Amino acid sequence: MQLSDEHYMQQALREARLAGEEGEVPIGAVVVMNGQIIGRGHNQVETLNDCTAHAEMIALTAAFNTLGSKYIMDATIYVTLEPCVMCSGALYWSKIGRVVYGAQDEKNGYRRVTGATSPFHPKTKIEHGLFAEECLQLVKDFFAARR
Repeated sequence: MQLSDEHYMQQALREARLAGEEGEVPIGAVVVMNGQIIGRGHNQVETLNDCTAHAEMIALTAAFNTLGSKYIMDATIYVTLEPCVMCSGALYWSKIGRVVYGAQDEKNGYRRVTGATSPFHPKTKIEHGLFAEECLQLVKDFFAARR
C-alpha cells in the first residue's frame, strides 16, 4: 500500500521531535522506497560531536545500508527543513529520485549558496512546502527556548 506524502512527512516530523528532545536542532528525515521507510534520521550533531551528522546524512546512510547500494534512484527523502549544501551534495551523489522538504531555510539552505542552480542530480524532482509552518515552528521554538 502506498501511503501519502503527508504520512511520510509526519514521520520526518516525528524524527525532528526526537532530535529536539535530545537537545539537537529539531530536523528529521526519512527515506522511502516502494512504500517502505528504508532510512530514518534526525540531527545528531551534538550527540556525536560531528558537524556532518545532519538528519539527511543519517537517513541516507541507513538507506544505503538497508539496500546494500550507494544509489537510490527510486527513493524519496522527506526532510523537515531545506537541505544545506553538504546534504544536497550527498543527495546529488545518491542519485535520489525525489526530495520533499517542509520549510525553506533562508539562512543555511542550499538555495542561499546555489541561487537558481539546483545542486541535485538532473533527474531528481524537488518539492517543498509540505507542513512548512509546523516544520519551521519546531526550529523557531527550539531556538527561542535557548535565548
